Amino acid sequence: MTENSNDNTIVRAAIHPGIGIARVGNSENEYYFAPEVTDPPAQKPGFYRDSTGALKREAARFRIYGYNATGEVVRELTTENAEITWSAHLVNQKAAWYEFQLALDIPEAIKALPSKRRNAEVKGPARQLLVIDPGSISISGANTQGCNYFFDKGKFFNKQVYLGELRTDECGRLVVLGGRGKSESKDGTPATTYANNEGWYDDTSDGPITATVTIDGQSIPVDPAWVVVAPPNYGPMQKSVRTMYDLMTDVYIQAGRMPLPETISFTQDILPIFLRMSNLEWVNKGFAAQFGWESPYYFQDSKWIETLASTSDLQKELRQQLANMFREYHRDGKAPQPWPWLYGDAMNVPPANTPRQNAKLTDTQLNMLQCWADGNFINDYNPTATPPAFIQEVPLNEQPAMLDRAALDFCLADAFHPGCEMTWPMRHATMYMSPYRIRHRPESEKPIDYGSQLTPVVCLSEVGPLYAQSPGDITRWMAVPWQTDTASCKFAYYAGYGKKYDPYLPTFWPARVPNQVLSRPDYDIVMDQSRSLEVRRQAFYKRSNWFRTLGNGNNESKLNNMIAYFDRMGIVEVFDGPTDVSDFPAKIQVEVRDLDAPEADETIDLAGADPLATVNEFDEYIEKINRFPQGL
Repeated sequence: MTENSNDNTIVRAAIHPGIGIARVGNSENEYYFAPEVTDPPAQKPGFYRDSTGALKREAARFRIYGYNATGEVVRELTTENAEITWSAHLVNQKAAWYEFQLALDIPEAIKALPSKRRNAEVKGPARQLLVIDPGSISISGANTQGCNYFFDKGKFFNKQVYLGELRTDECGRLVVLGGRGKSESKDGTPATTYANNEGWYDDTSDGPITATVTIDGQSIPVDPAWVVVAPPNYGPMQKSVRTMYDLMTDVYIQAGRMPLPETISFTQDILPIFLRMSNLEWVNKGFAAQFGWESPYYFQDSKWIETLASTSDLQKELRQQLANMFREYHRDGKAPQPWPWLYGDAMNVPPANTPRQNAKLTDTQLNMLQCWADGNFINDYNPTATPPAFIQEVPLNEQPAMLDRAALDFCLADAFHPGCEMTWPMRHATMYMSPYRIRHRPESEKPIDYGSQLTPVVCLSEVGPLYAQSPGDITRWMAVPWQTDTASCKFAYYAGYGKKYDPYLPTFWPARVPNQVLSRPDYDIVMDQSRSLEVRRQAFYKRSNWFRTLGNGNNESKLNNMIAYFDRMGIVEVFDGPTDVSDFPAKIQVEVRDLDAPEADETIDLAGADPLATVNEFDEYIEKINRFPQGL
């Protein structure tokens, strides 16, 4: 309850986060909880794997908060003060949906290949064999778990598929675990393409989360939630420059359903944009050179931050120059130089004649940056402040919003090509019942058959699929299986505008799928005080290709290696830096990988070596980066 309220009467409740994120992993029993605060503390190295080296699953945990008639939080509802029954329904519809060719809400979509049905040879009622639907499951009580709560009754053709399970914690909160990263074809056919592999399934999924709540014998209405089971997070401390939270906030503001904040906070609205770019130094060599340690724009430097936080007119020109560095489509066209140096929804190789070759921040972020540049913001920067490490440290009335934001802050919002967790439909206000809460389709409503091909006109119409959602409707737009799309990102930094421009930039999704990383052997050299400082510095600035774990084979080999060995890929984790000299950061993010995995002969070093010298297959214009074969 808020401090000044005397109304303790709960008239309604809501589940938070409104959209929770779970992630697959192949550990048999171990898991960890998804972030519940926006700046969680780093875990100890090795945390994300179990004792066998398997990758832990990320569990989405849901809580229920009770509100009074004025919308104030009264208390969290648990088994101690309420009777709660949870229900969830996870479904995977990918194989029964339409191909991903391009985001269908951008003008360039009419020039892309048509979005035909996946597995079109399966017709009529038989198409239900492509949908993995284990049905809805309910659970109640505290510390409840067991096989009765497994989503394992669904099938792909005749193969039973485990999509995850439900549990409750010690307070009766809902815990959702997704699949174990199992992807395969029905007949053993290898994967050949990045997004639309025929006859394949994976064990990602999504669906509604609902609850019935009774307090002192009285039923309380509860706002529902949604869960998305996504691929692993290989950069758990990373956020993209534009997050899914940023995008969803912008969707509601641009739709006129949420006001632009009256006051722009430097700490909450401006600083995160700059910090994220500097933090990407650990997953992309291009970002490291410009925004990383000892770089021209190392925004994590305390003096830099104090300068940027100043409202003084003396810094106004500096603020304006930095605000001007960010892409504006109407001003910058298709030029690759403006920040944030990420690919856009219409990227192509060679570059397409469109500004959407590259990404930009949301309009809301750009508006906030301009307010900051003009000096219309508050300097609330406190260098000694410590963000809450756990949701319990957040004031009660702020906990629901924190849970909503934390879940979405670690999801990508560019490029929707198609993406990692969710994709382009999420930028349509019709998808939501309220901010950060997906609109649910009643079970009585039958899905619409859009025919053999999904066109932009049909997709964006009032009868299109961008309104109320059914189980599996969010992830069906993504690649099948997800591993092939992840593996195809290896082309990002070799393609782009060619090495004559920059071998590392623009890039796709380094916050979730790293490009270049500081390897553990090189980190060990950095920490070795018996080595010369020059040798240690060379090791620090050296970066290894994260995709080397997929081996030296051709593109098809790497796609299928990712499917088989996704758990062996490196996790970028936080280690302590050296204490004997001041030439290195206090904290260093290092790739921790399965050392028994295959390794390609690709090491990237910008100290003078040609980064493409050992690469021989990157002349292949794979489908992911060849979206307009007939031109644009």
